[in-house]
Amino acid sequence: MKRVLITLFTIHCSLFISHTVAQEADSTKVNTLSFGLNLLTHGEIVRGGLPVDGNADVEDKSNFLLGRTRLIAGYSRPGLEAHAVLQNLAVWGSGGNQALNLYEAWAKMTAKNGLFAQVGRIALAYDDERIIGTNDFAMASLSHDVVRVGYEGHGHQAHAIVAYNQSAANVYKSTYYEGGSQPYKTMQTVWYHYDVSKFPLGASLLFMNVGLQAGTKGNEKNPPTTEYQQMYGGYLTFHPKYVTFEGSYYRQGGKTVMNSKAFEIDAWMASAKATVTPSDYYGFILGYEYLSGDDFVPPTYGGRMGLPLHKVFKGFSPLYGSRTKFYGLMDYFYQSAYLNSFTPGLQNAFVGVLGKPTPKLDLNATYHYLAVATDLYELNRTLGHSIDVMASYSFTKDISLSAGYTLMFGTETMDCLKKGNSSKTARWGWFSLVISPTLFTTKF
Repeated sequence: MKRVLITLFTIHCSLFISHTVAQEADSTKVNTLSFGLNLLTHGEIVRGGLPVDGNADVEDKSNFLLGRTRLIAGYSRPGLEAHAVLQNLAVWGSGGNQALNLYEAWAKMTAKNGLFAQVGRIALAYDDERIIGTNDFAMASLSHDVVRVGYEGHGHQAHAIVAYNQSAANVYKSTYYEGGSQPYKTMQTVWYHYDVSKFPLGASLLFMNVGLQAGTKGNEKNPPTTEYQQMYGGYLTFHPKYVTFEGSYYRQGGKTVMNSKAFEIDAWMASAKATVTPSDYYGFILGYEYLSGDDFVPPTYGGRMGLPLHKVFKGFSPLYGSRTKFYGLMDYFYQSAYLNSFTPGLQNAFVGVLGKPTPKLDLNATYHYLAVATDLYELNRTLGHSIDVMASYSFTKDISLSAGYTLMFGTETMDCLKKGNSSKTARWGWFSLVISPTLFTTKF
């Protein structure tokens, strides 16, 4: 018996020593390398509501499938992260690639005191993504070539972002930005967020200065110029036990560029939203958004309503935000332009019901009352009524399926501003299947 106890004790000590040595060996492996795959299959059925040329015999419907493939590589060690995403977009049945690009490619250096510096192509997202977001539902998504520096710690987050874009590495008159992959010439942004300790309140401040290129390339008498537009405002969240309140306010000033021409801009927006979740199984949302619009100017004989008649633009632009998240899933008001670039603004009053019958299933039904923010000549302000229904189910941590259906009941006002048959009921159904496995992870 004594020999058995000694043998067991010897085995136990050997296992303990082996486990300790293994732990020490693992602790020296500070480098992590990973590869992942993200496959998105998206399908849509559209019937009615599309802006069309009134003189053309266009069938107002569409069916298609889209595929998005992303190859993701990541590296990290204390003080350094690197991330790269190669993206391909294609319509099922089309010849060749519709778009092949480097969606993200950045390196981030972090100090122990919370300071960091990041450089490269980055998918930026701030606050509720109204002004700066990925707009991921649009498939291609948004990313920016920037340098970002900042501090994060003790409830404070402060970021400064700088971008300078060129369409080519030109030497002669290389300041003209034409045909580039980014939506602006220059951009400087400062964002600050603070989470109040021991109180469910968060507050953000945002300032952007965006340089847009105006003019025509090669015009010696009136050479191209960079016109600057400013966006500034804030976002608040308050989250007591069962309720989340959100509010935002932004102003737009400086100049905007339309059809290579610069115009003064003076616009603003405000929003308020409440989400009530008295149970884990259901909830309610209620909100209102107001985005300012251009003054209506009746066209003269032979003239056109809109851009040629406005010296100062009052139509608010959400710039680089995730638009389908706010103005209805059809993304009908800010993803496509109104007739002759006239921007009458938008009022969006909405109410919805949230459901979660199981931990893996989420349901959402929302009604939107939509109206312009501008007084229109001989037209009612009401654009229409929209009902969005959406469901999403997570099969596993890396496989999910979402589907939705939208009904849009347009008005005569919508017909006139969009030049289509919007007063007819528009129907839009869609689904998105996402498969995103981690293919490989190693430490060394």
